[in-house]
Amino acid sequence: MRREHPDIMTAIAGTFIAPVGRLTGTPVITFYDTEHASVSNAIAYPLSHQLVLPSCYGKPVKRHHLTYNGYHELAYLHPAYFTPDPSVIKVLNLQEGEKYVIMRFVSRKSGHDIGHSGLSSELIRKTVRMFSRHARVFITSEKDLPRDLDPYRISIPPEKMHDALSYATLLYGESATMASEAAILGTPAVYIDKVGRGYTDEQERVYGAVFTFSDSPEDQEKSILKGIELLQTAQVKDAWREKRYRILRDKIDVTRYVADLIENLGKG
Repeated sequence: MRREHPDIMTAIAGTFIAPVGRLTGTPVITFYDTEHASVSNAIAYPLSHQLVLPSCYGKPVKRHHLTYNGYHELAYLHPAYFTPDPSVIKVLNLQEGEKYVIMRFVSRKSGHDIGHSGLSSELIRKTVRMFSRHARVFITSEKDLPRDLDPYRISIPPEKMHDALSYATLLYGESATMASEAAILGTPAVYIDKVGRGYTDEQERVYGAVFTFSDSPEDQEKSILKGIELLQTAQVKDAWREKRYRILRDKIDVTRYVADLIENLGKG
């Protein structure tokens, strides 16, 4: 801050910049969408010059804030800014039209993940076995997994992940962000989490694009069956493209909104 002297600071969550902005008198715009990140929200929300939340935010917020009709993920996956590259199919050594699943597991080391155990190694093994009967399986994981699952790890450059997700038949896992990305890209998503998110709840309730399950043993079993059901559904990608069109029709261009907000604040 002392070196660069910015006019405005922005962040997702804002936990680290909001206190600095308050101390230096620099306006801070905080964008966030995770309702149960109680510690970081308690720090950032009161200290931000402007708090900006999606309209689907699932918890009352007492302080003044702006809302927008969109999702964070639309800021980089809106078709105005992202076009999936079909060459990822060859990178993954897949045949044209071959079904594949991306399984995503998180480390559970974020502040808002405290107390969440996530899927067990045994459950992951079982899911891989069952999904492999219907499609190729690729795993991307922040947490350590048993060595016997190494052959399933996806091996592509990180910048290719959204291309891979766009052409996948199913996204299955613990990441709310990737579940939302899948919905926006037209890929069915099975999302496992103890509490969920306002945005994935809306994507499930309004658009039927995401299926959310708790991390209880019973729900974990149900999540596998839902994944298999989706893999066996004829023309499932066509159906999800329609859901994607509905999302894009209903939601705003989030990138344009953010740019206008920052520019107008700077002029003020």
